[in-house]
Amino acid sequence: MRWRRGIAPSRAAAGAALVLALGSAGAPAQTPHTHDHAFRGAEAWARYFDDPARDAWQKPHQVIQALALAPDAAVADIGAGTGYFAVRLAHVTPQGRVYAVDVEPDMVRYLAERAGRERLANLVAVQGTPDDPRLPAKVDRALLVNVYHHIGDRERYFRRLGAHLGPGAEVAIIDFTRASPMGPPARERIPPEQVIAEMQRAGYRLARTHDFLPNQFFLVFRAD
Repeated sequence: MRWRRGIAPSRAAAGAALVLALGSAGAPAQTPHTHDHAFRGAEAWARYFDDPARDAWQKPHQVIQALALAPDAAVADIGAGTGYFAVRLAHVTPQGRVYAVDVEPDMVRYLAERAGRERLANLVAVQGTPDDPRLPAKVDRALLVNVYHHIGDRERYFRRLGAHLGPGAEVAIIDFTRASPMGPPARERIPPEQVIAEMQRAGYRLARTHDFLPNQFFLVFRAD
């Protein structure tokens, strides 16, 4: 999960998941303290990223409910890491498809093996790059959890993502608030107002917000 050049991941340890790094040097997407680590050795990271204790603050069931997915929906989990959200998404879209995207090859390997091990034929591991998710088909929803602040050229990235969105598709962005007791260093956190402004420049409009996460904001966008 490597994104911005020159920035190594360092959001350490307990309780996170997802690992992306879209435009930088290596940073886990959905992990709270891992800004100084590389993300090889997926099996070792899985015990942190998929720690059940994370559920208390990440509230994955409520997040997925808020996405309002049809059973046949196509979903992109961008920054999927070891599959914390991707596996759950696959279970609620049995007639659909979940593209679990990561830029760290070892995470992509792990995701593919996990899909086979858990018999999730609708879960597809995708090797993304820092500036392109490389989705093989259009999707109805894209989810980015603790990934946005890792993306380098965000306007360019989300314009590219737009080409992979189907009619009426939505992009959900979840990331740490400035006040969160976990997450990246304060200087690297991006306030929701800035996210909204940047997404508008990339061709998106804010559709709605959710406020049930204690440590993160949750914004949902649609392409104009």
